[in-house]
Amino acid sequence: MDPSSSPSPISFSDHNKTFVQSLMDSATTPHRTPSFKEDTYHLHNLKPSEKKALQDLKDKLTATSDDHFSMWGVPLPPPTTTIADAEKSDVILLKFLRARDFRVQDSLNMLLKCLSWRKDFGADTIVEEDLGFEELEGVVAYMNGYDREGHPVCYNAYGVFKDKEMYEKIFGDNEKLKKFLRWRVQVLERGIQMLHFKPGGINSIIQVTDLKDMPKRELRVASNHILSLFQDNYPEMVARKIFINVPWYFSMLYSVFSPFLTQRTKSKFVLSKEGNVAETLYKYIRPEDVPVQYGGLSRPSELKTGPPKPASEFTVKGGEKVNIQIEGIEAGATITWDIVVGGWDLEYSAEYVPIADGSYTIAVEKSRKMSPTEEAVHNSYTAKEAGKLVLSVDNSASRKRKVASYRYLVRKSTIVVM
Repeated sequence: MDPSSSPSPISFSDHNKTFVQSLMDSATTPHRTPSFKEDTYHLHNLKPSEKKALQDLKDKLTATSDDHFSMWGVPLPPPTTTIADAEKSDVILLKFLRARDFRVQDSLNMLLKCLSWRKDFGADTIVEEDLGFEELEGVVAYMNGYDREGHPVCYNAYGVFKDKEMYEKIFGDNEKLKKFLRWRVQVLERGIQMLHFKPGGINSIIQVTDLKDMPKRELRVASNHILSLFQDNYPEMVARKIFINVPWYFSMLYSVFSPFLTQRTKSKFVLSKEGNVAETLYKYIRPEDVPVQYGGLSRPSELKTGPPKPASEFTVKGGEKVNIQIEGIEAGATITWDIVVGGWDLEYSAEYVPIADGSYTIAVEKSRKMSPTEEAVHNSYTAKEAGKLVLSVDNSASRKRKVASYRYLVRKSTIVVM
């Protein structure tokens, strides 16, 4: 990054900087003016100088070589004049222009270096490669669902490398590190395949990084390589960075940097301490798209069965007991439900209440104390007679307000009585 467009005195070539500083770099650069409209890709919203810069970049790129350039399957600039091709090309070129504050020559240099890197790295076909990191899939870095605005969400959690044996297995030597970097780029490329590259469309992803148990010193080299690769070759690809399970020292470092950030940059940077993970994620991501380990309802086994069933959200106030009643269940029907309270630490139970006089209430799940780390409850019950299911969460012993969600599906009996 050109120092004239960044307030940070830390360079990506400095491999001695701390892991936390690297993360701060990724969230705070480049520095922009408060009037900068980061996610605008409609040409009519560009300033005259920005429109001129876009055209100049196209002209310079065309004059650079007789070869036709392309990135993510999009010709740059398109040899045809179809509106769709032109719009996709403009979105990508504007990302590079914005990364260099619309300095055309700097943007061209960055773009050409990125094209060269993609060719050498094999980035265009990396999604199809089998890199042998099955044990890290869904654990260390993975795409999982969308945020409330439709951005694909990428989760990152490196706490597994606190285990020395696992660390040596993945980062034990330079060749292993290179292979891991290929896999990490592969995950990002999967997310980029989900983008529209269209004005008014979804043109960036959300990054959620879990800092719990992260071995900062051991991951310094790997993290510097990853962040450098992403910043140099994937400009303007992240709409928001959410850090969860944030330790005190990270918050302290952010408070030091914060006064030097624009309001726009601050709005993209979210910190959530341990215990507030679900509450933070629910602000940006629907619960059915939040992984179960973070207080949501999304399980890896369900991702291959199509779009998740929407969940209903509710709040459990401190000192409050909430009863969710699911009525109209017929005899022989099977009801399946999921329910979760962020950071549980309260009593949960489920019972079935028949509507017939003289019938007894059935304790489907006896009242039990849910620990703060427990994942969502997933259960089912087949009713022998018509009635209702009552799910109870009792927060009477706590003063803390908690976010929660649930969903259910009722399947009627297919047995025909003759």
